[in-house]
Amino acid sequence: MARGDKSKYTDKQKRQAEHIEAGYEERGVSEREAERRAWATVNKMTGGGKVGTIERVMIDKRAGRVAYAVMSFGGFLGMGQDYVALPWHMLRYNENLDAYEMNITENQLRGAPAIAQGWDSGIVSRDWERKVHTYYGVDPYW
Repeated sequence: MARGDKSKYTDKQKRQAEHIEAGYEERGVSEREAERRAWATVNKMTGGGKVGTIERVMIDKRAGRVAYAVMSFGGFLGMGQDYVALPWHMLRYNENLDAYEMNITENQLRGAPAIAQGWDSGIVSRDWERKVHTYYGVDPYW
């Protein structure tokens, strides 16, 4: 399947991507960029359905690499959403779907450590990072 080919997506996933795209466009993002973001953020659980949307990534400035994905989930039409940080190496890009996959449930996301203060500026403590990695059962990236 050619990169960007959406034929393997279900109708429901296509509608979700269209909804995400419209939301970006309403916030002033160009049509082309909104489409790119929407399809890149129709996330799937391994063997399952959509879990959430990657809203941003957190970069470890010293290491110069992506450390976490900040993902929204739950809610309806952008209201009542929760946000969690996922260690970046938990996500696997699936070229056939042009989306990220992970093996986690919404219930696991709901129990995840709260996003630390400073996540929006990229300044978080190693203690918080350890809690996140311990919760998901993965080794820290550092």
